Amino acid sequence: MSVTLLRRIASPKKALTGVALAAATAGMAMTAAPAHAATGSSAQTIAHQMIPDAAQYAAFSNIVSHESGWNVTATNASSGAYGLVQALPGSKMASAGPDWKTNPATQIKWGLDYMNSRYGSPVGAWNFWQTHHWY
Repeated sequence: MSVTLLRRIASPKKALTGVALAAATAGMAMTAAPAHAATGSSAQTIAHQMIPDAAQYAAFSNIVSHESGWNVTATNASSGAYGLVQALPGSKMASAGPDWKTNPATQIKWGLDYMNSRYGSPVGAWNFWQTHHWY
């Protein structure tokens, strides 16, 4: 066999090994997370329950997707903004509950209150975000 053919055969194995390693690493990271910390999909389910209006939910979801990727513990390395809605400082969310660091419902409640008070609604916040890339 030629060296080129052997490389073509070996490359998929290396790729699969890399994927397996990445999956194992991700699995270990997920296992190490606090049991009460929600994944993106469960945080989205909670948000959908708290925001039944489809347009308002879509706007809220767009912002959270851009700001934190639905990661409850997302932290902006340069500003220190924290959580699903990237509150700055994150401790502001304590006004919605003492479990603000890890509870998506608390962060969603605070984020909704913020969007409603500052922009009138999540749709208003999303309209602002689209122009400025922050809210």
